[in-house]
Amino acid sequence: MSSFPIGHAGMQPRCFALVPAAGVGSRSGADRPKQYVPLAGQALIAHTLQALGAVARIDATLVVLSPEDDQFEAAVPGFAGERGWVARTGGATRAETVAAGLSALRERGAQPHDWVLVHDAARCLLRPEWVDALIDACADDEVGGLLALPVADTLKDAAAADGAARVAATVDRRGKWSAQTPQMFRLGLLAPALAGPLDGVTDEASAVEALGHAPRLVEASMENFKVTYPADFALAERLLRSRA
Repeated sequence: MSSFPIGHAGMQPRCFALVPAAGVGSRSGADRPKQYVPLAGQALIAHTLQALGAVARIDATLVVLSPEDDQFEAAVPGFAGERGWVARTGGATRAETVAAGLSALRERGAQPHDWVLVHDAARCLLRPEWVDALIDACADDEVGGLLALPVADTLKDAAAADGAARVAATVDRRGKWSAQTPQMFRLGLLAPALAGPLDGVTDEASAVEALGHAPRLVEASMENFKVTYPADFALAERLLRSRA
């Protein structure tokens, strides 16, 4: 049982992880959905799910797949069980997939006051202690929050000129953070946030922000990067093998 404050009807809020994995990872250059690319001896998504499964306060992890997905069970054998759930109800966008996952959680008994930690399948270097730090920081927060990292690099605003990208301006990086996942919000807040207009919404936090809330930023590690481009796979593999 989690250490959250007492919730509705005298029940402590539970904590669920939700991993949207219905995409194809078109930028990765891989010959398959990137969540199934082998890294350090197993599928990328298997590393992600192992990290979430090692967090004792997460009651269960729900993976939301495309209805056409036929690779998950072979890629992550033995995942299903009391703490490992699968729903093949993913949509065309991340927001649709997460919303479908929230519906699946409700069908399995999740309540509006329960916490949902949405995590990118492709952030396979996640460490359980980072998730615990997020839960500790947000357990008593009225809104919730997300792992993030203060921007260290100089930022440039770009414009196209003469067929090339050129600097239009230098952007002040003070106060700028790079958003990561998990992003942790109560089901009863996240569901209506994703049901609203989604213009400009790129993650769960931005959907919650659109309702007028200010999610909490919890500093994380630069290792918690999202595997996106071809070079990212080699870097992730080196880091995973160095941990082993």
